[in-house]
Amino acid sequence: MNLVEKDLKYIWHPCSQMKDYETFEPIVIKKGDGIKLYDIEGNEYIDAISSWWCNLFGHANKRINKAISDQVNTLEHVIFANFTHETAIKLCERIVNITPDRLTKVFFTDNGSASVECALKMSFQYHAQVGNTKKTKFVAITDAYHGETIGALSVGDLDLYSKVYKPIMIDTKRVEGPDCYRCKFNKKRESCNAECFINMKEYIEANHEEVASVIIEPMVQGAAGMKIYSPIYLKKLRDICDKYDVHLIADEIAVGFGRTGKMFACEHADISPDFMCLSKGLTAGYVPMALVLTSDKIYNAFYDDYSTYKAFMHSHTYSGNPIGCRIANEVLDIFEDENTLLVNEEKAKHFNNLIIEELKNHDNVGEIRSIGLINAIELVQDKETKKSFDSNLRIGYKIYQKALKKGVLLRPLGNIIYFNPPYVINEEDMIKMVRVCKECINEVLSDYNRSGKDE
Repeated sequence: MNLVEKDLKYIWHPCSQMKDYETFEPIVIKKGDGIKLYDIEGNEYIDAISSWWCNLFGHANKRINKAISDQVNTLEHVIFANFTHETAIKLCERIVNITPDRLTKVFFTDNGSASVECALKMSFQYHAQVGNTKKTKFVAITDAYHGETIGALSVGDLDLYSKVYKPIMIDTKRVEGPDCYRCKFNKKRESCNAECFINMKEYIEANHEEVASVIIEPMVQGAAGMKIYSPIYLKKLRDICDKYDVHLIADEIAVGFGRTGKMFACEHADISPDFMCLSKGLTAGYVPMALVLTSDKIYNAFYDDYSTYKAFMHSHTYSGNPIGCRIANEVLDIFEDENTLLVNEEKAKHFNNLIIEELKNHDNVGEIRSIGLINAIELVQDKETKKSFDSNLRIGYKIYQKALKKGVLLRPLGNIIYFNPPYVINEEDMIKMVRVCKECINEVLSDYNRSGKDE
């Protein structure tokens, strides 16, 4: 039995219909180096999506590898209740110093979904303990994605992930959010005044007495198709949350650590949330770890004698894991030593220009949107009406399959093909990624247009 056969015998892969693997077998990766992955057959793949958006500085990064080796030989793990260690203390001090001013306390969790759950629980318990007993509801925007545990699913809005679980999910209000490509106000994200915020404004004004918090992905709704919106929306959201004592939870899991060109996406709007959830790039794709940052005001509502039972009784076995903390500290060192944000600014301009030059006039490219090194290409059936391809045609999935055969990992979001590469990307990589993407779009759509249906 070979490795692929063993994989299919024992492993249930994430976010997959396993029946697809009957005709499109899993690729067994042997090693990684920089932006490249290599399978057991010696085939090379450019990791254009940072292995689900978490790899910042390339696979098998020598600096991070050494940091892990040093840490493993010192301390691998210790219970984080009533114990601590220097690596975690150093990380939290640094994180507080680079995140928005309101955020002064750091709580460790194991992954992004868990950090969202943690922020929701903190918000709920805070309001209960300060006497805001009516504030028990959460608000999210349409097409949101915040993770896949039950609480995180509850504040999301993508049926693909959550529909089957609705009977056991928390009741959450979903307010129509920004959709800049198909703007109902006929505005442009670059020049609008976030007129679409009227939906959130009206809901909060009418229901603020029962709203504990609003959760949002700042600037980019990732799983929704890299939907980018105006920072003015965030400014208005911060203002109305302040006005009505509603917490603002910023889910920066996918957009933090330089993904949008700023260290944190909230910086585009110059706002500070009440909670900030961080993961993915925090440990550069090496190990699971997440943080929830919050304010002294919220922290102090939990600070009391034990007998009052106000403590936040939430724990994870691997909270504050020393290896994860050591990696995160090295990530911050690399940002400083290599001037990453400034270097990425030039790379982002060049990369976006390459994509626009090659694809802007394509008959089926409805919009090319970008922020930082994130670039998304929305494919449409009709450019004039912005009509999407039927999801059952799996246009994006077919492009993904063809691109892998040409050495580029381009995992789609429905009909959106996107690039979200490691920061070590160079011009040669960019050129190949764009060329392969264009070729595969043309090949798949040529088949579609020739037959008039999925083949």
